[in-house]
Amino acid sequence: MARPRRSAPLPSQGRAARPGGTARRTAPRPRRPAPPLVRALRRAPLGRALRRMPNPRLTGLGSGLFCTGVLFLLACLLGLMFDDALVAYGVLFLPVATFTALWVRPADLVTAPISVPIAFAAGVLPISGGTGFGGRLMGLVTSLALHAGWLYGGTLIAGLVVGVRKIRLMAERRGQVGQGPARKETAGPGPKRAPAV
Repeated sequence: MARPRRSAPLPSQGRAARPGGTARRTAPRPRRPAPPLVRALRRAPLGRALRRMPNPRLTGLGSGLFCTGVLFLLACLLGLMFDDALVAYGVLFLPVATFTALWVRPADLVTAPISVPIAFAAGVLPISGGTGFGGRLMGLVTSLALHAGWLYGGTLIAGLVVGVRKIRLMAERRGQVGQGPARKETAGPGPKRAPAV
């Protein structure tokens, strides 16, 4: 007596059949949109201009050395050109602090707001006035006390830039998690064959 033959089950639509009874989804997951703050910063003219600038990645130590070296050189030049160069030094400190926070690598973001005020104090030494060790020290303390607004302003700018970069990195990571590899699904067991009689 001939037994009826049963055909093998067809793979479901939208999935590619794989050996071992597994299937993978072909349609990628939709990407999550960026937060409104990040989208607004990307559309801003300043944000577009900053994206066109060179984008080096400095370590925490490298960003501190960069900021200190640039500020020290600027202080030496300003001391040669002006008698009272502290105001010009404070004005130039703001963009240097901004670039330091922009160019530090993502793993060392927290170091930028810490290294910026230290670099300000180290760079102001050539124009702080005074002679000898005691005079230089008193001139440094006086300069920091009289021009603390520039110090706080540059540190605040560096902190804001670091905060925006951190928010952007978190948004990109969430988008990558949403676009992660498709989950593998095992196909259900096929119909059992009737035992031979």
